[in-house]
Amino acid sequence: MWKAADKLRGSMDASQYKDVVLGLVFLKYVSDAFEERRTALVDELSGESDDVVADTLEDPDEYRAEGVFWVPATSRWEFIARNAKGIAASGTDDAQSVGKLIDDAMRQLADENESLRGTLPTIYGRDNIDQRRLGELVDLMNSVRFAGEGATKARDLLGEVYEYFLDKFAKAEGKRGGEFYTPPAVVRVLVEILEPHEGRVYDPCCGSGGMFVQTEKFLERHNEDPTKISVFGQELNERTWKMAKMNLAIHGIDTHGLGSRWQDTFARDIHPGIQMDYVLANPPFNIKDWARREDDHRWRFGVPPVRNANYGWMQHIWSKLAPGGEAGVVMANGTMTSNTGGEGAIRQNMVEADAVSCIVALPGQLFRGTQIPVCVWFFAKDKSRGRGGSIDRSREVLFIDARELGQMVDRVERTLSDDDIEKRIAGTYRAWRGRASAPREYADEPGFCKSATLDEIRDAGYALTPGRYVGTSASAEDLEPIDEKIARLTRELTAALDESARLDGVVREQLGRLG
Repeated sequence: MWKAADKLRGSMDASQYKDVVLGLVFLKYVSDAFEERRTALVDELSGESDDVVADTLEDPDEYRAEGVFWVPATSRWEFIARNAKGIAASGTDDAQSVGKLIDDAMRQLADENESLRGTLPTIYGRDNIDQRRLGELVDLMNSVRFAGEGATKARDLLGEVYEYFLDKFAKAEGKRGGEFYTPPAVVRVLVEILEPHEGRVYDPCCGSGGMFVQTEKFLERHNEDPTKISVFGQELNERTWKMAKMNLAIHGIDTHGLGSRWQDTFARDIHPGIQMDYVLANPPFNIKDWARREDDHRWRFGVPPVRNANYGWMQHIWSKLAPGGEAGVVMANGTMTSNTGGEGAIRQNMVEADAVSCIVALPGQLFRGTQIPVCVWFFAKDKSRGRGGSIDRSREVLFIDARELGQMVDRVERTLSDDDIEKRIAGTYRAWRGRASAPREYADEPGFCKSATLDEIRDAGYALTPGRYVGTSASAEDLEPIDEKIARLTRELTAALDESARLDGVVREQLGRLG
């Protein structure tokens, strides 16, 4: 699908084509799911009169009750595909373009389904969209069917397609792609450490909704009810907010928690007063122009600098946590040591308040648009025994140096394996907290992890770089008993001296022959 669709892109850049393709993918799925439910209704009504069947098939509640969107007749894929070359307008020589048909289909679909209002793209009839290519793209997608094995299977398939396309568009857009897409491996680090089994899950800069999707997948892997969580998000960019709404709808996640429109989290929190059990976020790094007020109640640990929002994001997230709540935040590495604009004092106050539970240093090249490594800050309102674990970790911080983990998927991009995420990183944190899901008991591992006390962090000047605490890994040589090590080195040195003497004799003999 990607290779074929990309050939039809023409002169459009990736950011524009993204909206065109993802909107069509969504419309195709919605229509397929609708037709599958329609077929099931026909089977259920076997033996009923034609009038009863006809009335039931056109009853929106028969679809909505099964979690299927109601699709008006002219929004159905079959209608659009049949008219992919456009419709001749009655009594004129003009034709209604396929783009206009799709725009109308999107509007009608949104009008009939409240959760989709203000979400779907209506860009297909614009002058800069090549209608011939758009018709070819519609024809191409006729061969794809997101149905036939039940709604859940269809939703899973569409979810995979949607996420694959998001990934491809993020790569095509380069650095800007990171604004809406966080690599799944990075998201899973947050999810597997926090283990959000139930409660409110929040992302104040939700992009295309990847944090929520991975949370739902976490519950699915544990055979748990996805309705145990409710999601709350906010996004500043209009187009990205619409992508998130579609992404959640595709995965069967209630979209009401994303609000009725896009909005700046710093300027207006659309979820005031709601305390969250889990926060997962990848805020944009080092924002210089942001809505900052010095008297903001969120600045619990100190007023963040005018020209950098990093500590603004972290304090906003802390302010949203419920008692016992936990958060994971992807951040630029500079946040672990920066003293600019009072950031060092804010970091010190966070540590002294026992807000920080863990810092994870991740490898570079996880984000395709940049090779720089990132870190993840984890916060906890309560680190005592019984709050997410059986070990009291008050006044301690876990440092994990995961910079050597992962493998390259190509020349410019690295990823983390399931073992890297679940056993090494998340497994270490779970063991540190003494959770039932821990694969082992916790122990400091030189070069990888260290549970540091607040006194040790004070001695380090409140720098939170994991490498400063974990030290270097012990090599096999370092584990060798000292007497055995001396004997081995003596043998190796003697052998080297003997070989040197032999070679010296060979050289002298050859020089003698030359004379």
